Amino acid sequence: MTPTATAAFQPLQGVRILSLALNLPGPAALMRCRQMGAACVKLEPPGGDPMQQYNPAAYRQLHEGTELLKADLKSDLGQGHLHRELAQADVLITSFRPSALVKLGLAWQALHQQHPQLSQIAIVGAPGQRAEEAGHDLTYLAESGLVTGLDLPATLYADMGGSLMASEAVLQAVMHQRSQGQGVYREIALSSAAGYLALPRAWGLTQPGAAIGGGHAGYRVYPCQDGRVALAALEPHFALRLCAAAGMEAASLQAMFEPATHEAVAAFLLARTRGELDALAVEKDIPLCTLED
Repeated sequence: MTPTATAAFQPLQGVRILSLALNLPGPAALMRCRQMGAACVKLEPPGGDPMQQYNPAAYRQLHEGTELLKADLKSDLGQGHLHRELAQADVLITSFRPSALVKLGLAWQALHQQHPQLSQIAIVGAPGQRAEEAGHDLTYLAESGLVTGLDLPATLYADMGGSLMASEAVLQAVMHQRSQGQGVYREIALSSAAGYLALPRAWGLTQPGAAIGGGHAGYRVYPCQDGRVALAALEPHFALRLCAAAGMEAASLQAMFEPATHEAVAAFLLARTRGELDALAVEKDIPLCTLED
């Protein structure tokens, strides 16, 4: 398949999605759905989405191509507006707690009775009985073992992982609608997304001392002369090329875990600039990425 054909593939072409979800996971899921061809509408409260205030640039990118509307869902007028949109939609994305959905008349049983054609993707913090608990990306990462020091994680892994699960759930819902002729309810928990992303750590793959937890000399972040280098020469053929480039004897897998190998690789990289290492990566086919301090 050519790159052009791949880019043109839009499995959600002809699907209309209405979102009530604010902040990050819901809008990010909506952005993914729009990229897959869906017609996307977002109904915001009169005060708008908080992200528009604290990061206008992110808000603009997330909502590019989305039809933005406003309504007070706590009013009769707003409820009327909402249900007119629901009557036209194939999928509804929400990010309220279950109790809030009940208050807005959007609990699944009532919603399905009024709009049987509609599927609902309900993004919550934690699944089932825990859906009413207060939480955020950081707390879900922490309970999954992904906060390992005092530094904040580099990005919002649970939110973005949850957004991918939500867009996947939209695809599943559309498939169900097309085969069964009616909507379906799917709950997506951000804590479950964090747990999924944490599986390599739970399996021991990234625990300290493991092969991709700093134990293998070819898979670490090292200082170089004018910055840092993220080295990923994990597979044997990459490790052999690294050793050859560094003037070291071809190391066995076990040798790549020995302190002497770590010291030799560290000394080799510290003596070189980012430019030299970038050139080496291309010349010797070694997976690495140089970074500023």
